[in-house]
Amino acid sequence: MQNVTMLDIWTYRDRSDLGSNVVDTHADISGFGVEAVDGSIGKLDEATYDVGRSYIVVDTGPWIFGKKVMLPAGVVRGIDETEEKVFVNRTKEQIKAAPQVDEAVVADDAYRSDLGAYYGPGGAGYRDWDDSF
Repeated sequence: MQNVTMLDIWTYRDRSDLGSNVVDTHADISGFGVEAVDGSIGKLDEATYDVGRSYIVVDTGPWIFGKKVMLPAGVVRGIDETEEKVFVNRTKEQIKAAPQVDEAVVADDAYRSDLGAYYGPGGAGYRDWDDSF
């Protein structure tokens, strides 16, 4: 189990836990399928690798009527480059209830703080780590 704080919610897990070195290589993983703990949620639209400010944007397609959601990198539990899948440690419902990404304010500290509060400890989108999948 991993404790996620507000400070590291925007940081990918260690490469040995992640199962990939995309953080080091900054590989383009857009288009990869995204899997919540309870099933597929869409395709990866974007992944960033900024130190302490990384995130992914998931295009949920028809599942949530084309909604795009931004997830802090700290919720990514694994990346399988062979299968082209990104695994996140959140349920479909938690992602569905997340605020829709607003491209105009992605870099805004207040927006990131609100999103971090949603996914971080005590937030509605928080989930303890479970690597048993």
